[in-house]
Amino acid sequence: MKLEFKRLTEVDKADIIDLMNHPLVRRQMPLTSDHFSEADCDGFIAGKERLWSEHGYGPWAFVVDGAFAGWGGLQPEGDDADLALVLHPNFWGKGKPIYDEIIRRAFGEMGFESVTILFPPSRTRIKAIFRLGFQPDGEVEIGGERFLCYRLHKPAAA
Repeated sequence: MKLEFKRLTEVDKADIIDLMNHPLVRRQMPLTSDHFSEADCDGFIAGKERLWSEHGYGPWAFVVDGAFAGWGGLQPEGDDADLALVLHPNFWGKGKPIYDEIIRRAFGEMGFESVTILFPPSRTRIKAIFRLGFQPDGEVEIGGERFLCYRLHKPAAA
């Protein structure tokens, strides 16, 4: 599998719109509107690019074997670096190598001491995050929606 991390501005907007409107993806994203339009996509990309200019990091587009697979990575959420991984269902099963690369960058070159992930309470199939080392770390409210927070600390140096 050839994996590339690109900026969201480097992929076709139609692919992002398709992903964000996919019913299986939308089920896990309570902050999305009823329909993710081209205007929504423009605002989404602009907001994510603003994170890069203001904080020096933000989400990437994931390209697997030349095809847009999804988006995610790290973005500031309060004082934390929050990890997101939004993949098109055609690429479910490819998430672990993408996650591994995000974590390598987070704890390596980016120097974070911990990262968080936020899940809506409706997301109940989460055993895998505990196997990865995440631990419950409270709740947050974003856009009027409640999310459960889980934290992964940087592993101790060997």
